[in-house]
Amino acid sequence: MILAVTALAPPVSAADVTNDEVSFRNGGVTLHGTVVAPPGGTKLPGLVMVHGSGAHSRDDYRDQAEAFARQGIATLIYDKRTEGYSQFERSYATLADDALAAVSALRKRSDVDPARVGVWGLSEGGWVAPLAASRSPDVAFVVTLGANGVEPARQQSWAVENQLRRLGMTGSIVPMASSTMLRQLAGGGVFPEPHYDPVPVLKSLRQPVLGLWGAKDVLTPPGEAVRIFRDSVAHHTLRVFPDAQHQLRRTTDGFDKLPGYAPGYLELVGSWVQHPPGASTADAPPPQDRQSTAVTPLSWYEPAWLQLAVLVLLLVAFGSGLIRRIARPARWLSVTGLLAVLGFLVVDVVIQLSTGKGLGPVVAGRPLPWLALQLVSLGAVAATIGTAVAWWRTRGFRLGLLLAGGVLFVPWAVYWGLLGV
Repeated sequence: MILAVTALAPPVSAADVTNDEVSFRNGGVTLHGTVVAPPGGTKLPGLVMVHGSGAHSRDDYRDQAEAFARQGIATLIYDKRTEGYSQFERSYATLADDALAAVSALRKRSDVDPARVGVWGLSEGGWVAPLAASRSPDVAFVVTLGANGVEPARQQSWAVENQLRRLGMTGSIVPMASSTMLRQLAGGGVFPEPHYDPVPVLKSLRQPVLGLWGAKDVLTPPGEAVRIFRDSVAHHTLRVFPDAQHQLRRTTDGFDKLPGYAPGYLELVGSWVQHPPGASTADAPPPQDRQSTAVTPLSWYEPAWLQLAVLVLLLVAFGSGLIRRIARPARWLSVTGLLAVLGFLVVDVVIQLSTGKGLGPVVAGRPLPWLALQLVSLGAVAATIGTAVAWWRTRGFRLGLLLAGGVLFVPWAVYWGLLGV
């Protein structure tokens, strides 16, 4: 059930709020932001808005900050750090310290009540904001949107599978992209903070927490998140908006983003920050079509360096068949093997860059490039058998090298789903 909130009269412009530029430091990095506040206020509650993942400026949250300011909340928005933060590098602890530096700056304002300053976090900020609150008693409360109760790798796996299924994909390409590849990225150190566990932090919080989710969220498993927050946070208010997506924008299916926020969201934050309730309450967790699954660390036979070594061996072995004339099955193995390996690398890059949207039409649950790779891989297996027969007759070195590549190709292709159903 959604908490009923009386809507405030919507203002027609930003002229009824003030904008004050601020700067604050965390370590050697200076961050810049804006405090959006009602003019002439005294003893105002304060709110620091913590970004979601990716590059963000303060303007990404300005519309919400203005809405909160009109409800009597001094709201600090700031440009997210770029130093030490990228697709392949980030530290939630550092981001939490950025938020705490912003809290300190807001608490020093003469129009703000320093005992009533809290943090607001969206998505990735739903990991960072509670962490900041757990590290300092200066944080009076926490508001989260689309926060996760599970590890980042587990959340990302669930989200990637949602996108692939939306495109009509089934079969081996789905676990390859949503699990195997993610495990390799995490194991190779290019998926930052993959196994961060938010539950211990949530259990340590003594501040009141307002947790908000869209029932049609396709990036965060919302049903699991509500249950985890309900069971972990001592003082909580948990609300679910039925026709909202990850950012609490209106939506039809969780993937599109309609104009405007979920009705009542902005007003709920304003009223809750002004008067946090004393008792814990929670909406029923929204249904999910499937639960998220853990993304386990790599086993001893899966490290990234070994995958790279196998890839190089396959390219060398199959490439050797292009140098001089050899038996027909071996030539076929050389061509199909190279096509399968190089084609897989291209498809994998496209999946990583577009979450599958760049792979074109889907036939029988498989995008056409993936279907072609699977057929080529079957051809490589057949050519490996033919090459084994030819090598048995001649025992030549080059045939042996190609045969070794073909034998190695089979478990490699099974692992990456090229020979999967």
